[in-house]
Amino acid sequence: MQRCNKQSGFTLIELIVIIAILGVFAAIAVPNFLSYMPKSRLNGAARQVMGDLMAARMKAVSQNNEFKIFFLANGHEYMILDDDDNDGTADGGEWTETKDIQNGYQDVTIGSNNDPIFSPRGTATNLPTITLTNPSGSKIITISIAGRVKIN
Repeated sequence: MQRCNKQSGFTLIELIVIIAILGVFAAIAVPNFLSYMPKSRLNGAARQVMGDLMAARMKAVSQNNEFKIFFLANGHEYMILDDDDNDGTADGGEWTETKDIQNGYQDVTIGSNNDPIFSPRGTATNLPTITLTNPSGSKIITISIAGRVKIN
């Protein structure tokens, strides 16, 4: 009977080389990842606002009354109003929902030059230019008179 004293595994030098290679890859990847995150948050915020605007338009058509979106002065909140009496103001009993864009996208601010109104026919008035900004840049959302919402 023969005995074999062969041991398997990695040597200390092999492990140190592997750890050094992983460290170099991490040093290259982390700055790219960190610069990607603000851009990703800005894109996500723009998609959220666009989705909320499109949902307000669909609700205006399905409920046969106007929906108005107010962009609040604090730079990160907007309010969706189910304007049952079509007077453009939030009266008692009318459904409103306030959304804070910074709950999910902490460094994004929002501004608008107007507050859009979606009619029961799906068209829009008070056509705004909505600008979302953060350290990576800005995104602009526009609404056409036909009610189409688009990220530029």
